[in-house]
Amino acid sequence: MPEQSSPLDLAEGDPFGPHNLPYGVFSTPGHPADRRVGVRIGGHVLDAGAAAHALGSPYAQLLAQPSLMPLLAAGRTAWRDVRRALTAWVSVPAHRADIEPLLYPVESVTLHLPYEVADYVDFYASEHHATNVGRIFRPDGDALTPNWKHLPIGYHGRAGTVVVSGTDVVRPSGQRKAPTDPAPVFGPSVKLDIEAEVGFVVGVPSAQGAPVALGDFREHVFGLSLLNDWSARDIQAWEYVPLGPFLGKSFATSVSAWVTPLEALDAARTAPPARDFPLLPYLEDADEEEPGGFDIRISVAVNGQTVAEPPFASMYWTAAQQLAQMTVNGASLRTGDLYGSGTVSGAEPGQRGSLLELTWNGRDPLELPGGRRTFLEDGDTVTLTAWAPGPHGTRVGLGEVTGRIVAAG
Repeated sequence: MPEQSSPLDLAEGDPFGPHNLPYGVFSTPGHPADRRVGVRIGGHVLDAGAAAHALGSPYAQLLAQPSLMPLLAAGRTAWRDVRRALTAWVSVPAHRADIEPLLYPVESVTLHLPYEVADYVDFYASEHHATNVGRIFRPDGDALTPNWKHLPIGYHGRAGTVVVSGTDVVRPSGQRKAPTDPAPVFGPSVKLDIEAEVGFVVGVPSAQGAPVALGDFREHVFGLSLLNDWSARDIQAWEYVPLGPFLGKSFATSVSAWVTPLEALDAARTAPPARDFPLLPYLEDADEEEPGGFDIRISVAVNGQTVAEPPFASMYWTAAQQLAQMTVNGASLRTGDLYGSGTVSGAEPGQRGSLLELTWNGRDPLELPGGRRTFLEDGDTVTLTAWAPGPHGTRVGLGEVTGRIVAAG
C-alpha cells in the first residue's frame, strides 16, 4: 500500500504553515465542554496542551488550559519560548509520532472565543475612512476634525458583546431620526453596516498611572485578529451628538477565532504613511527601532462576493501609537484587553472598509447575489479574510471573521 501522507505535509504556500501558528481555543464533538488551547497548522488544529505534555515541555501546564488567558499573561519570554517549541513540534520529523494523534481537522471542531475580553476600545485611525465619512456628513466643511492628526481618536466599547466568528448577529433596535423626520421613532436599524478592522490583544497588564511607551508595544501586545465592528448607522447618527458611539456599536463586535502572534508578522512590518503634521513626543515614532505599520491585505465579502480589499498598510495611526494614547492618561491595561484599529480603508473606491463608504451612505447601491444593497439585510452574510507577507515569500493567513444577520427579536 502507498504510504499515507501526514497532515503535517502541507502544500507549498499554505498560509497556515509553521511560519504562522496562530492560537485558538477549541472543543471536539465528543467532549463539547472540554475547551483546549489549539494551534492551527494547515487544515488541522493541534491540541497544544496535550502536545506539550507528550513531549515533556515545561510549558505543559500553561498550555493545558481552557483559555489563552494564562499564556497571554505569561509575558514575552514565554511567548517566544512556546512559539519556538511549537515550531519544532510541527516541523521536526522525529516528533510526528507524538504530534499526529493530537491533530484534529479544523472542520471537525468547534472554535470558541479564545480569551476573556477585559476591556474593548475602538479607534478611528484610517485617514481615508475619516475623510470619506467627513465628506459624507460634512460636505461643506472640513473632512477631518481639528484633532484628528494630533491624536488617535477612539471610544470605549462593550467587552461583553465581543463574539467569535460564526456567531449570528441580531439586527439591533433603537431610536433613530432622519434629518427630515419630525420626531424620533423606535425600531430595528435600517442602516446596518460593517467595519473591516484589525484587533490587537493585550497580554501583559500595566500599572495604573504608568503610561505605556511606544517602544514597549511588544512587551504588552500578544498578537492580532481580524475584527468586524458592526455598526447601526441610523441609531449611531441620532445618539452621536454630543457624545460618541453607544447603542449603534455595542450590540456586537465579531473577532476571528485565531490570534496571530506578533512574531509571525515580523516580515509584514512596514512604515506608516508619511505624516504632514508634527506629533507630540509620546506619539512620535520616527526614531523607533522597527516600523509601526503592518502590511495586511484584507478582503470583504458579502454573500460570497468580494466588495472591497482594504489595505491595512495605509493606516495613519499605528497600533503602538494607539496603545500609547490609550494609556497616556494613566489608564491601566489588563490581560485580555482588545483594541480595534478602526475601519480600514484605502485611497481607491474598491478599498473602502464599510458599506457607508462603498455606497456613499446609500447613494450608490452595490449589485450583490440576492439583489442590490445599500446596507445589510436580514440573511446577509459578511466574511472578512486577510493575509500578510511572511518570511521567504510565504503568506501568513489571519483566518476569517464571519457573521450572518438575523432579524430583530
